[in-house]
Amino acid sequence: MTQSPTSSHEWLTFLDPVAETTWFVDITFLVSNWSCIFGNGCQGVLTGAAPELVQGCCSYGAHFTDEDDRQRVELAATRLTADQWQFKNKGRSGTTRTTKSGELVTKLVQDACIFLNRPDFHRGAGCALHVLALDSGESYIPLKPDVCWQVPLRKEEITLASGDTLMRIAQWNRSDWGSGGSEFHWWCTQDDGAFSGKDRVVDTLKEELIALMNPWAYEQVLDYCNGRRRKATAVAHPVLRRR
Repeated sequence: MTQSPTSSHEWLTFLDPVAETTWFVDITFLVSNWSCIFGNGCQGVLTGAAPELVQGCCSYGAHFTDEDDRQRVELAATRLTADQWQFKNKGRSGTTRTTKSGELVTKLVQDACIFLNRPDFHRGAGCALHVLALDSGESYIPLKPDVCWQVPLRKEEITLASGDTLMRIAQWNRSDWGSGGSEFHWWCTQDDGAFSGKDRVVDTLKEELIALMNPWAYEQVLDYCNGRRRKATAVAHPVLRRR
């Protein structure tokens, strides 16, 4: 029997009259049991394993998608208290910067993102903006940089040879970071240690998927995933096929 390549994924393509676009969605990842293991086995994205730092993918700061993204985060930073943010004093002069190459990024403090509370902080390790969301009972999506709430999901416009375009929703791979990604010692969507959740990604990241797509498109994806669950021929995620 012919076996599927270990890198193969199942994709769903459908027209969206709401967004007036065509979606190309990575079903294999969405029905997997991937789960963020920040502080619970995550090795970080430095050149070597560094789980003791509890930096996750925050070591290099966040790269903003545009000026609106940056301004939204700067505004959220003004709401943070010293109880929520370890480096509030460092952020009084601003939390973002522009690199020599023109990229908008968050500032770094002690070799990681200025918003990252360290393990010795009384609220524990993690994003201060996430703490704000928890304390205020609101979604963290409008508060955090786009890349921070989207990972491990990636939305990308794909242009076909025909000139037609697709909006792709897929897992964020090491290669999606460009040449810098090759220096990562570890990346979560390519390690079976992160595929240990109890629920499917399509369920646990519902809020993120709706924000990336729209409610109607999400429902189409969810319906397909629920139907796929009953198929005996469903292909497991490539990472799980390595086990």
